[in-house]
Amino acid sequence: MKHRFIVLLFAALQTTSVLAEDEAFVTSRALSMELANKLAMTAARHCTKMGYQVSVAVTDRSGKLLAFNRNPLSGSHTIDVAILKAATAASFQTPTIDMMKGFEGLKGAPGVLLVGGGVPLRIGGHMYGAIGVSGAPAKKRSGDVDDDCARKGIAAVKEQIEFAQ
Repeated sequence: MKHRFIVLLFAALQTTSVLAEDEAFVTSRALSMELANKLAMTAARHCTKMGYQVSVAVTDRSGKLLAFNRNPLSGSHTIDVAILKAATAASFQTPTIDMMKGFEGLKGAPGVLLVGGGVPLRIGGHMYGAIGVSGAPAKKRSGDVDDDCARKGIAAVKEQIEFAQ
């Protein structure tokens, strides 16, 4: 009887792995244009309330721009920096502030920026994209205030995304 159970279990496991390999496509979730803009505006407003003029970029999971907001008083460099921070966080699915140490080999790599302020948007086990904030001065380390603004934006839309699932 024990032997029969093991054989049946092994057969079930083999069938499961075959079924998983036979999938012809995968699905993913994407932010709506409205939610991407809400995320960008919320993060920008948080930084503005602290007295900082920033640019905010929201990308899809592949790092391509979905939404962008820029305070007219922010520096022109913040445009590209915010987009790069978001693209880096989306590509590596890691906050850029956590990549400042241990990823030094990527410094100078095209499309990669190892400065805090890029945060992936991962909610309920799904990767939606990322947000990048640029323009706030650092308090303790480069990009720490930008990172805080990005996380405040995510917190503002997290519940909406969770309930939509």
